[in-house]
Amino acid sequence: QVQLVESGGGLVQAGGSLRLSCVASGRDFNSYTMGWFRQAPGKEREFVATVSRSGGSTSYADSVKGRFTISRDNAKNTVYLQMNSLKPEDTAVYYCAADITPRYYGDNYYTTSSLKYDYWGQGTQVTVSS
Repeated sequence: QVQLVESGGGLVQAGGSLRLSCVASGRDFNSYTMGWFRQAPGKEREFVATVSRSGGSTSYADSVKGRFTISRDNAKNTVYLQMNSLKPEDTAVYYCAADITPRYYGDNYYTTSSLKYDYWGQGTQVTVSS
């Protein structure tokens, strides 16, 4: 069982920045593909960003590309989401997720599909005011 705990959400004005963190339990963090998703009120959960277990490969939703950066520190069992130039439409609950990836997938594998992720955090609220 993997537990994921997000932090760093809050209220920020448009144009501001926030950094989300997600700490994972367990000894095999460097075998997890990690992702961030978000869900706004009345909308379905959507993909935001993902990072391979090595940290060498990343992918972003078009809506956040160039503004958000995903990274990970395997020594700290932590994945981050740096969010810059925030917009009111970024307001949502942000979720961290872990995909327990077989070794033979390689170190640069990632996935944007929520269906592939095995574990989810409880979410952290991000509110961007205009």
